[in-house]
Amino acid sequence: MKAGIMQPTFLPWLGYFAMIDKVQRFVYLDDVQLVKRSWQVRNKINFQNKEFFLSVPVIKQSRNDMLICKVRIDYEQKWIEKHLNTIKHSYSKYPYFHEVFSLIEQIYSERYEFIADLNIAIINKICKLIGITTPCYRSSDIVKEKAAKDELLSNICISMGCNEYLSARGSADYIEAVNPGGAFSKNNIALYYQNYEHPTYKNFQKEFIPFLSIVDLLFNVGFDNALEVIRSGNRDDIHYIDFRKNYLNL
Repeated sequence: MKAGIMQPTFLPWLGYFAMIDKVQRFVYLDDVQLVKRSWQVRNKINFQNKEFFLSVPVIKQSRNDMLICKVRIDYEQKWIEKHLNTIKHSYSKYPYFHEVFSLIEQIYSERYEFIADLNIAIINKICKLIGITTPCYRSSDIVKEKAAKDELLSNICISMGCNEYLSARGSADYIEAVNPGGAFSKNNIALYYQNYEHPTYKNFQKEFIPFLSIVDLLFNVGFDNALEVIRSGNRDDIHYIDFRKNYLNL
């Protein structure tokens, strides 16, 4: 059984949903430190045919309380109104504006206390609406041995009973830092790296901008057609030995 583990991102890009769709168990890594200006608090949309960041302000807390699952959203700042106005200005003429905007309004109206809860709610609701059925869990709910980086991810896989792991490519920097396959190979967990090529989809704007939040796709093609587009970017997962040879030159 293959697992995927990612920090809960705010309005993720297509590849994030492609990973959830490809694995049998997906875990939100929500009990690690939040990094300032990370994808956990912001993401990009198309604003007048340019990239524009939507950011969620959070309340600064002590380091021990800055785990993603414990970081509180700052509602003293009027970010909800700003987000909705920006999204409306950006996408109001798009073919699926009303159904997608209604979802965003509904999620924002819940006023989640913690950033992890907001992000996970967004991802879970979108998964359900586009047809992704992979069971999703939170690492903060999983009993596991404490560790860091690939040791932590490996321990989560062991706790979940998963013998395969699909990793984002960027994680290779620390997974492969000490030994091939990191803690996964040490614990006999087959390690693969995601191989995803961002698809080009029918776009209301004249120029296509890749690597935006999934809401750009949804406003353009709707919920019913989104998963087909997402899956069109899938390529065969890359075994870590081949990844080291062909991508890391190791």
